Amino acid sequence: MITVVDACVRAGAGGSPTVVADDDAAYSDADRRAIVRSGGASHGAFLDLPRVRFFTGTGELRNCGHGTIAAHAVLLSRGDLPQRRTVQHTGGRAFEATATRLPDGGIEVWFDQGPVTVSAPAGDLGGVLDALGIDDPGGIVVASPGTPRLLIPVADPMALVCDFPRLARECRVRGLLGCFVYRLDGPVARARLFAPAIGVDEDVANANSAGCLAAHLGGRVEAWQGDALGRPSAVWADIDGRTTRVGGIVRLR
Repeated sequence: MITVVDACVRAGAGGSPTVVADDDAAYSDADRRAIVRSGGASHGAFLDLPRVRFFTGTGELRNCGHGTIAAHAVLLSRGDLPQRRTVQHTGGRAFEATATRLPDGGIEVWFDQGPVTVSAPAGDLGGVLDALGIDDPGGIVVASPGTPRLLIPVADPMALVCDFPRLARECRVRGLLGCFVYRLDGPVARARLFAPAIGVDEDVANANSAGCLAAHLGGRVEAWQGDALGRPSAVWADIDGRTTRVGGIVRLR
């Protein structure tokens, strides 16, 4: 069964179109990539419980936050329970996700992202910053829940015009998933995630990066993304001293 849902909607609209498919031993990885592309999505979750694998249209990912949220919403929707807790195996670790039906028909999902490492970047970031069209704003960190990415505070994320081919090269050289640029506005982080190195120029919703930002800031954050793509999204993230938890709302199509 193949389903397309909108993951991490904001105020009931937008969200990231995400494929959720029952995996099949007969599929090749090329088949999985093609399924993601044919679904009109940037990411897909392939279910062989407890194992879940994630693909973009160009390759496999170690993990995917909004794909996890989409997957567990679909699993809940297949039954009649008001809530479902499931242990997922992805990227060499096992963690719990909880999906809950909402009165308006949406499904809220939270998952345990696990520990996030945050460190100062090593080496010169000039090429990355040039690709983003910005000067060094200070405060840049590398954050990783398993795959590293840069968290970059900027004055106005919407004003950035990215050189995607150059950013892809710069990120691959440094082993980075991409760049999460953000501006804090109270508890909300207005953000964009550029990840051309994994075949996604800009992500509508990157839940793992929201978790990384919460770990960096040391508290709860709501990340608003997708506005530049006409698909507003929202991801919640919080820390409890042991781990980072990430959540969002899914709309079934």
